[in-house]
Amino acid sequence: MTIAIIGAGNMGGAVLAGLLEAGHAPESVIVVEAREEQAAALREKHGVRTLPAPEAVAEADIVVLGVKPYGVVPVLESIASSLRQGTTVVSLAAGVPTSAMEPAVPDGVSVVRVMPNTPALVGEGMSAVAGGAKATPDAVAAAADLMGAVGKVVTVPESQIDAVTAISGSGPAYVFMIAEAWIEAGVHLGLTRDDATTLVIQTLAGSAELLKSGTHPAILREQVTSPGGTTAAALGALEQNGLRASFLEATRAAYVRSKELS
Repeated sequence: MTIAIIGAGNMGGAVLAGLLEAGHAPESVIVVEAREEQAAALREKHGVRTLPAPEAVAEADIVVLGVKPYGVVPVLESIASSLRQGTTVVSLAAGVPTSAMEPAVPDGVSVVRVMPNTPALVGEGMSAVAGGAKATPDAVAAAADLMGAVGKVVTVPESQIDAVTAISGSGPAYVFMIAEAWIEAGVHLGLTRDDATTLVIQTLAGSAELLKSGTHPAILREQVTSPGGTTAAALGALEQNGLRASFLEATRAAYVRSKELS
């Protein structure tokens, strides 16, 4: 299988690195990169080929669009004549529905939309895959396999992509903001910033590993919370300040904005 990646920026570059790490042969991956300096760096670093978009697409079984949302449809229109029947187009762009992409490609080409998130940059991403109206089950499965190279994958109806955007797409920013506030709280309690940062980051990482065990979050929380203890006092303060309601409002705001952008 030959994969063409158009745009090897943050997310396209993460997919490229993940594919190679997962064992895809460098010669099976073609990168389209307009800047020759960047293209040369990719050839040297990864051993992949770089070609103009029409040539790359003509060889590809899967075409990954790593371009900005405003560039998705123009890029598809520019490569449409090079797309072969049976090719799968995978878009990593937020806010561009398959209904906007499908008219730009020939019949027999499957369009699949992916909502990734930034932890894909370190191989720990969370991606949701949704096939367009004309996408085959094999195309959706191929897109899921592709994104599996950079983390976990779920397959959802496209009608749920805005909800996915609100939960996992924007989700890393929630974690980073919590970490920032948590570290600042440690400094206010007299810890050095370095020590507070180490304590918070490792606590987050270790807690995430416990969550991966499959135990319900409520049970894990109860295991940490002694009646009348320090944790109970802290959780009471968080509840009093509306933590749960804030998350509901935040994700609803992200969901509404995602629908507006689409």
